[in-house]
Amino acid sequence: MSLEITFIVFIFFPPLLAQTDVKFLILVEEQQKQVPNMYEKGLGEAQRGNNDLKLNEETILINREKEEEAFNRVCDEIQKGVTVILDLTWTGWSRCRILSESTGIPYIRADATIGGFVQVIDAYLTERQSTDAALIFQNEEELDQALYYLIGNSIIRVIVLDGLAGNSTDRLLAMRPVPSYYVIFADTENVIQLFKKAQDGKLVTRSERWNLVFTDFMYDKFQRGSVDKLTSLLTLNKEVCCRLSGQRKGCSCPDGFQILPAYLREVMIFLSDVLMEMKKSGSDLVMPTGSWGDCQNLDAKSADNTTRDKFYETMSQVIKQHSALGFNQSRWLLYYTNDMDIVVANSSSSDKVATWTMEDGLILKPNLTLAPTRRFFRVGTAEAIPWSYKKINPTTKEVMKDDKGNEMWEGYCIDLLEKLSQLMEFDYEIVPPVIGGFGIRQSDGTWDGMVGDLAMGETDMVIAPLTMTSEREEVIDFVAPYFDQSGISIVIRKPVRKTSLFKFMTVLRLEVWLSIVGALTVTGIMIWILDKYSPYSAQNNKGLYPYPCREFTLKESFWFALTSFTPQGGGEAPKALSGRTLVAAYWLFVVLMLATFTANLAAFLTVERMKSPVASLEQLARQSRINYTVVNDSDTHEYFKNMKNAEDVLYNVWKDITLNSSSDQSKYRVWDYPIKEQYGHILQAITQTGPVENATEGFQKVIDQEDGKFAFIHDAAQIRYEVSRNCNLTEVGEMFAEQPYAIAVQQGSHLQEEISRKILDLQKDRYFETLSGKYWNSSAKGDCPNNDDSEGITLESLGGVFIATLFGLALAMITLAGEIFYYKRKKMTMVSAPQPKNEPPKKQITIGKEFRPVMDKTMPRVSYISVFPRNQLY
Repeated sequence: MSLEITFIVFIFFPPLLAQTDVKFLILVEEQQKQVPNMYEKGLGEAQRGNNDLKLNEETILINREKEEEAFNRVCDEIQKGVTVILDLTWTGWSRCRILSESTGIPYIRADATIGGFVQVIDAYLTERQSTDAALIFQNEEELDQALYYLIGNSIIRVIVLDGLAGNSTDRLLAMRPVPSYYVIFADTENVIQLFKKAQDGKLVTRSERWNLVFTDFMYDKFQRGSVDKLTSLLTLNKEVCCRLSGQRKGCSCPDGFQILPAYLREVMIFLSDVLMEMKKSGSDLVMPTGSWGDCQNLDAKSADNTTRDKFYETMSQVIKQHSALGFNQSRWLLYYTNDMDIVVANSSSSDKVATWTMEDGLILKPNLTLAPTRRFFRVGTAEAIPWSYKKINPTTKEVMKDDKGNEMWEGYCIDLLEKLSQLMEFDYEIVPPVIGGFGIRQSDGTWDGMVGDLAMGETDMVIAPLTMTSEREEVIDFVAPYFDQSGISIVIRKPVRKTSLFKFMTVLRLEVWLSIVGALTVTGIMIWILDKYSPYSAQNNKGLYPYPCREFTLKESFWFALTSFTPQGGGEAPKALSGRTLVAAYWLFVVLMLATFTANLAAFLTVERMKSPVASLEQLARQSRINYTVVNDSDTHEYFKNMKNAEDVLYNVWKDITLNSSSDQSKYRVWDYPIKEQYGHILQAITQTGPVENATEGFQKVIDQEDGKFAFIHDAAQIRYEVSRNCNLTEVGEMFAEQPYAIAVQQGSHLQEEISRKILDLQKDRYFETLSGKYWNSSAKGDCPNNDDSEGITLESLGGVFIATLFGLALAMITLAGEIFYYKRKKMTMVSAPQPKNEPPKKQITIGKEFRPVMDKTMPRVSYISVFPRNQLY
């Protein structure tokens, strides 16, 4: 819309006032179609109110399309004689005001626009520290009127709309950045319609964002019950209606009362009263006619301002009698006193917070301070555990939603966002990217994902695990990093061990166990042979060993050889030197075998627990048994692509140096390429395996490989989070390619410095350490059956020992049953057999506290020990 001013100039010739011609020159905008008729009615009212003022109804209409032509017509009319120049244009015509100063003709501007209402809302929003607003008008004419005021007077960034026709609500919803405030300027009927349409279009979602300016006195018909959010209502004081209609205070404003006709009528009555007062004082009411020459070269210093000054002096006196009007001489503005009340209300409450008068401006309620309305930002983020992810209902497994129907989020970045919203006092809406994830540069130079949304203004900031890269800084700005412990790491699954109750048997090979059994068998047989045939054994030397000694039968020899493997030992050893020599050698064998078994069992279990297929990225690149992958087009994927490209470039540079014939570069000629070519192999292996679409899929593929033959290369922070909550996962190697995470804002955004300060304050308060402790703790590892740091020998590993013991107990019970059965059978056999008559009686054995042979009564009773020489007691 062009702001070139177009005028219609109406010239009215009143007849003689007491033989004195009075002439008004009226300036009107071309778009003000109804103003001429309103003016004529107002002039008629002024004439009926003053019988001494008789007006001629002859009117000269000057319609012009160019300003110069209109100005020349004004000059022509001034030369004929003009009493007052009355400017009804939207902004006032400064050239005519300057012309009045050069000619001494009084100049009055009467504001017949919506600018007064715009001035009130401008002051109100400024008091609330607003920076932007969307202004909605009921028609195009009022929109144009407001533009003239806003361009020259307001400091608030505004968006103006001619109603909400068509898809205006959709366009407002899609507007970026989202306006902080919305204002509707209309009469009551149109306010109801426009506000209803805004509510239906989901525009009214936050409290104290909407301001309804009623341009008439019918606002009582507005149903506040339909307002569910706090809304500011700006209404004209009913006293304004009383003053404009000429009634007393407390009047009832009639239905259909229109402000503009009443205002113009009051203006004409006031001007007629001023002229009558001037006539009574003997002042000349009409400038003398004559040739003014060129209006462009008039000199204000040579003008006779006597009549002009008298006119303004009389105005200041007469205006006291017209309470509906006021005059601002610095702006030559004759206005009506549009006193307004500002009420913040919803369906259940109402509070008058301020009033407005032209003289005093905005007057707040006593002891009330208008707090700035909380700012609103659209915050971009993407799903990445544990940074930001949708909250899932554990029962229904569906995404949880808040009261407004928005999806609920949680995570490290969401907690940080909530903390910043408290410190910076703003409301927010989480906006995930429609296309893409974090952001990838397209072939045409544009970006998708969160970076693209931020660069295009769809979001105001991005709070996510977003790394700071030079490519991204070309289109967005980063603030101070909030997380600097991130990089790339490798995760694999702990191999599933094959459980065996007899795992301890696998410490030694089968041939070793067979050799031990063979050694035990041979040793038992040899002990039996040596004790049987050695002349110095106990059984072959009764005279030397008259007391009871252990008789090494074949059974007893095997028992001795077997029990020698226990800490209790084999018991009494053979008496012969040959037997003792064999036993000593056997004992040495037993000690060495037990020590070897114990050492190997401990080492076997420890090595099995600490076993890891790879320990670094280099080892992963050199092997081929373990497949590995990354998330497609992620930062990790881009890292390997960039490193591979760097390897190619460095190789070409090195090749050029080594192949150069210059003697100065001969020192670079080496047999081996000095740079590792591992990233090319890694990228090739990733391509063969195939990148995954998201991190969840990558972790799942690792978990599915129970033999630990698959690795996932991803963000180190997320890997540590998954490892702390999954007993089957383990992180291998050290973190590499460390990069900090930071919040991103639009380029040149005023939020950059503010957020940076808050981030530094939070670091000083150790807030981020608290967040890290919340999301990266190992409490869940306590539920793991086997913790690598404290894992001992499991029951599955040595369960066979307990089985063998139980088997021994069962075998002992079976043997006991056999013994009892054999004993009873033998006793029955002995009872049934007859005793020989002449058989000498058997020796009786007395059983007491100890077993002791009963000597024959005929033999002399001697001490058992005294029969042995002292040198043979041991």
